Amino acid sequence: MEDTADTADTQQADEAADGKKAAGAERRVARLTKQISSFAKAHGGAEGQIAYLGQRGARIVLVGEDGEWGDLVAPTYAMAEQAVQKSGITVHESFDGEFAAKVKTGPYEWKRMAGIQLGGPRNT
Repeated sequence: MEDTADTADTQQADEAADGKKAAGAERRVARLTKQISSFAKAHGGAEGQIAYLGQRGARIVLVGEDGEWGDLVAPTYAMAEQAVQKSGITVHESFDGEFAAKVKTGPYEWKRMAGIQLGGPRNT
């Protein structure tokens, strides 16, 4: 009889842990959704693209209608997909063409890119 009780206790503990993990994932998706929606509202709308980062999760690149851009990292690709779906933004398969052309870069980005390539600190 004890074996059955131990098995039931273990099963209940596993179910509780799974429930906590699911609740945490739901909170993370809700937080990402809120951040995406906030970005879209601040920039007159937004479009995005999800890039798989391996074990690190997925990167959500956002481009506002005003050309401003930003990114977020989700723990998993599935969470990133859920967040962009819930936020209602348009999602692109790749970051190229008309979508990439919407990004406005300023002096900071150009200086940073040039600094890395020309005359920047050595990587040694």
